[in-house]
Amino acid sequence: MAITEWKNQTIITEFILLGFETSPRFQILLFLVFLSTYIITMAGNTLLVVLVVVDRHLHKPMYYFLGNLSCLEIFYSSTILLRMLASLITGEKRLSVNGCIAQFYLIASLVTTECCLLSVMSYDRYIAICKPLNYTVLMLDGFCCQLASLSWLSGFLAIAVVIILLMQINFCGPNEIDTYFCDFGPLLSLSCSDIILLKIVAFICSFTFSLIPFLMTLISYVYIVTTVLKIPSTAGKQKAFSTCSSHLIVVTLYYGTLIVVYMMPDTPSLNYTNKIFSLFYTVLTPLINPLIYSFRNKEVKESMQRLFGKCFSLVGSVPSKLS
Repeated sequence: MAITEWKNQTIITEFILLGFETSPRFQILLFLVFLSTYIITMAGNTLLVVLVVVDRHLHKPMYYFLGNLSCLEIFYSSTILLRMLASLITGEKRLSVNGCIAQFYLIASLVTTECCLLSVMSYDRYIAICKPLNYTVLMLDGFCCQLASLSWLSGFLAIAVVIILLMQINFCGPNEIDTYFCDFGPLLSLSCSDIILLKIVAFICSFTFSLIPFLMTLISYVYIVTTVLKIPSTAGKQKAFSTCSSHLIVVTLYYGTLIVVYMMPDTPSLNYTNKIFSLFYTVLTPLINPLIYSFRNKEVKESMQRLFGKCFSLVGSVPSKLS
């Protein structure tokens, strides 16, 4: 009976992303807020990538992974915010089915990659604090490159399996998605095909590439905290915690908001609340990550001072050469 009803429904070819439905004046305000957020996010993460590349003092495993994380945040913010900004300024909320699936693929792949990268970064901090004498032997450049590459490949290949199945299902009306980006749950709610296999594969991928990295991160910090508490001096404890405090803050913010969003009941009354919480890990996390690493990391701050000092000295030397 259900299959007969599906066949009688019209297959849709485009979705309408409702986003934040407000008055035109407030839409302009939202556009300016999100545009400012995007510019600051791009500037902060690009600066971190440049620092890691050009400053030899930051040619260390921790900063190599940080550079990868900043690159990911650049792609992630661009995937979500550029589409949102275009919708706010033009009022165009329609998006083709293929376009929506493509956006979901990029977002889901980058989220999965970030889970893996955060896990790798926690492993790096575990080796640095719990096994400091073996750090230079274990965290070789080639091994770090392999860990980062594996994180990126895992994210994009795992979600590709889900996308292959997702592209084989049909979507029926209504074609409205009450969010500002294409997410897995809203897409499935509009499906009029058998999605049992898709749900199983998505669960396996989510468990393998999101939950397991989270547990590995958690275990790493359990060992780190245990090791730090055994340090007799207060100064030694503070020094050990300072090397991983920035990463711990980022992990807490990222997984905290992610868990809240996807554990929240999917009811119409909580849709707007869900949108607000989604902003934390889709928009605010990429924005504050470079700020956290910049203000809480002494080496990054010193690297910024050296870079800006060279830039100012070059700018100052131009008039003297012209004269």
